[in-house]
Amino acid sequence: MIKWADVIVVMEKMHRTKVQKRFRSSLNGKRMICLDIPDEFVFMDPALVALLEERLARHLPTG
Repeated sequence: MIKWADVIVVMEKMHRTKVQKRFRSSLNGKRMICLDIPDEFVFMDPALVALLEERLARHLPTG
């Protein structure tokens, strides 16, 4: 999935570091966005969903 991605989104800096280490050779020219959301939420937690929507909005095209 990394090879065909134009943008890679991670929740926190540690995730970014792990992706950079593991997929270094595949990241050339890729844009990586860190949302600075701590990985402490349970799956589909409404607070997490709200944070994701809020922080992703500025990175997604409108229309």
